[in-house]
Amino acid sequence: MIALTDPERRDWLRLARAETVGPVAFRYLIEAYGDAARAIGALPRLAERAGRAGPPRVPSPAEAQREIDAGLALGARLLCAGEAAFAPQLAAIDPPPPVIWALGDAGLLHGRSVAVVGARIASAAGQRFARTLARDLGQGGFVVVSGLARGIDASAHEGSMETGTVAVLAGGIDDVYPPEHGELYRRIAKQGCVISESPIGHRAQARDFPRRNRLISGLSLGVVVVEAELRSGSLITARLAAEQGREVFAVPGSPLDARAKGTNDLIRQGAALCEGAEDVLRALEGVRGVSEPPASEFDPRWEEPDAALLTQVAALLSPTPVSWDELARAAGAPGPLVNAALVELSLAGRAELLPGAMAVSA
Repeated sequence: MIALTDPERRDWLRLARAETVGPVAFRYLIEAYGDAARAIGALPRLAERAGRAGPPRVPSPAEAQREIDAGLALGARLLCAGEAAFAPQLAAIDPPPPVIWALGDAGLLHGRSVAVVGARIASAAGQRFARTLARDLGQGGFVVVSGLARGIDASAHEGSMETGTVAVLAGGIDDVYPPEHGELYRRIAKQGCVISESPIGHRAQARDFPRRNRLISGLSLGVVVVEAELRSGSLITARLAAEQGREVFAVPGSPLDARAKGTNDLIRQGAALCEGAEDVLRALEGVRGVSEPPASEFDPRWEEPDAALLTQVAALLSPTPVSWDELARAAGAPGPLVNAALVELSLAGRAELLPGAMAVSA
């Protein structure tokens, strides 16, 4: 665990909000340089070495303080990865979000949680099932996590309002979407918890929802999909849950209903069938959660790659994800050097670093 001073928390936020610094690069930079201030100081040189014309934009201390002050004015808390108050389940995913804002009872983030997600345009039967499932899971001792969306998400929050519910937003902690869920948002902020990885004031865009879905699955020991078409965000959440080692459950439905095609397909792929809370409670019995984050795969020694290796690694990247280990083998270079090259290329906007030690061209 870490204990950050106020200036250190401000620098932590600055690095998290820096241009081209995603969660993977953030984790690498913190481990390589020891703290956010030194990492921020190194950014211009690292990005320039990898071919960027100018330094990545980093929020000034005043800008970061304004975000902190805005969050505090809302009654929210800034939680930094590695702090005792940070959600332990999120701390264990690879990589964890560097920061999250929490509005309401942040203690719920330390409870045993199950996500209940599904279609926005949900059937009346699906919404009733989600409310009952969430209520029964809450009575079984679980916090219910969802995304505040229309349909199944809203029903899951309603069903678990009295026992504990967490809403994960794609926009900032103050971005209520959809707008008609303003009253639901206020109730969750008062009785449950609302969290977001995005800056205060950020309005949700399409690219923010997969990141939100990763937090929904990451917070949870299991994810239950109630209704979903074959191309839906709920299936992205289910895939992310499987990648994070979480249990995936799906509620079967009629083959005549397009909203059941996604859940039925999950069952064909090996998801556990869910006909009620008992199926989830039985599968998760004895699972207490992740108490310790996984061992770091990063070598904290910063070994600087030369220009030739940077060019070689950049040429090996493509739109198809490839593991860092495979890139090291293809380049015939030591892993730590290739890792450093990938981070520098990402800071220059020439590579995108993905969870699970994977990379693609940017």
